[in-house]
Amino acid sequence: MTPDRDAPEPVAAPGLRERKKERTRQALSDAAVALFLERGFDAVSVAEVAAAAEVSKPTLFRYFPAKEDLVLHRFADHEDEAARVVAAGRRAGTAPLDALYAHLLDGLARRDPVTGLCDHPAVLAYLRLLYGTPALVGRLHAYRVRSEEALADALAADGARGVDGLAARLAAGQIVTVLRVLAEENTARIAAGETADAVAADAVAAAGLAFRALREGLAI
Repeated sequence: MTPDRDAPEPVAAPGLRERKKERTRQALSDAAVALFLERGFDAVSVAEVAAAAEVSKPTLFRYFPAKEDLVLHRFADHEDEAARVVAAGRRAGTAPLDALYAHLLDGLARRDPVTGLCDHPAVLAYLRLLYGTPALVGRLHAYRVRSEEALADALAADGARGVDGLAARLAAGQIVTVLRVLAEENTARIAAGETADAVAADAVAAAGLAFRALREGLAI
């Protein structure tokens, strides 16, 4: 059988060392977030986080270069998510906006916290910590910049559609902004007391409206 050149390359399973590192990273982040939720981000030192996790400060900094990264670790898997969705869509013959829209609808249906359509108490507490701490909001901006860059690279790689570097960057900026605004709208309504189920229909409608606007303005 002739291999499909568009099929994704096999990804090797992480080794024992990598899995151990990820468990340690997760444990450090969990310990930090628990302390920050209890006492506030600014009131907890890195030394206290290290002590709670039973590691040294140098060890903690090997995993997290900055205090803010201990909180934003929960976003790490999402940083290049849009780029991965576009790449997977290309392999399946799906246009970038169609792939991203389907992925968003799936996230809304699953109540994925990244869509803002999640009313789990732990998620709401985390979001209050995140958006209520200026240092974390600033760090989140850097995360979004990297997300835009990854998405722009994925769009620019779609040469068959004639997307050059500048067009890809402009499109990525618009797409990431749309996803952010949609998530913030859902988050704000739930923070005001509505349930995820009550917001869901409007969230789906808003996603449809936003992506129709993107399709009318972006030739991708």
